[in-house]
Amino acid sequence: MSKVAVIGGGSFGTVVANITAHNGHQVMFWMRSEELVDQVNSHHENSQYLPGYKLGENVVATHDMEEAVAGCEVIFVAVPSGSFRKVVKEVVKCAPPDAMLISTTKGIEAGSFMLMSQILHEESPDAPVGVLSGPNLAKEIAANHLTGTVIASADEEVRERVRELLKSEYFRVYTNDDMFGVELGGSLKNIYAIIAGIADAIGMGHNTNSMLVTRSLTEMARFGREIGADPMTFLGLAGVGDLVVTCSTPLSRNFRIGQALGKGKSSEEAIAEVGQVAEGVNTVKLVKEKADELGVYMPLATGLYKIIYENESLRSIISSLMLSEQALDVEFAARSEKILS
Repeated sequence: MSKVAVIGGGSFGTVVANITAHNGHQVMFWMRSEELVDQVNSHHENSQYLPGYKLGENVVATHDMEEAVAGCEVIFVAVPSGSFRKVVKEVVKCAPPDAMLISTTKGIEAGSFMLMSQILHEESPDAPVGVLSGPNLAKEIAANHLTGTVIASADEEVRERVRELLKSEYFRVYTNDDMFGVELGGSLKNIYAIIAGIADAIGMGHNTNSMLVTRSLTEMARFGREIGADPMTFLGLAGVGDLVVTCSTPLSRNFRIGQALGKGKSSEEAIAEVGQVAEGVNTVKLVKEKADELGVYMPLATGLYKIIYENESLRSIISSLMLSEQALDVEFAARSEKILS
């Protein structure tokens, strides 16, 4: 039995805590809400995020960070990107110096354009670091639907340790050493899930969704390659796998944000309607600004940015898809001199 901490009481943190507990490990589950802490410890359920999902006896909730991470070998950080650094600072103060720090957060830090793994390295330079990402809708994991995820790290020991902690009959864990690419895929796909939600709301069909997904994948790989990721990583579970699922179902918060926008709601109204953090709204602004800085061609991300932040017509997305794209289909697999404008 290992002692593991999960920091963050949302839906994905809840399923990570429970899978780990069912594998026989002691799990300390840090939550902001003392009311939810009492509920988890009394009724073994997180009714705010996953009502009806029974948590194992080995999951112990706490509001005290020192209690949560003391003596832990592995610490999963599952909080929104906006509060990630602040929470990690608290974790690092209390955690064992050799504890593995694993991010499950799909986002980019405003101001620095740092990914969560980079924040972990900056706040705890000597800690082994990893990233968990993939097509992981928490409600489906809670229902024991088959799925896979990716643990990415430059450290083989981290990859194997997390794989052992989380593998189960219905949750398969793959490994990858391209941490940057895996993490970037999980962040970028949120942008395109919003676009897919808009397309769905304005009556576009399956052909449109398929085109959106494949052109989004090209855009993701183009941007990722420019800032140091392996473009082939985007063909895996944390790239196209996550992109397909999040662009296809209202279980995705970002897809629901897009649906609300497509029905004429403002971004503020859409966020209020969904009621949870949708990383794509913040990510599209950061990515569009970085793409402009680097000269990376990203018409879909730019189109969504104009809708959310410049109040342009929803039809700008269709224009971005049909009129502005480059001509080469499988762009990132070709030599750069063959790319056509």
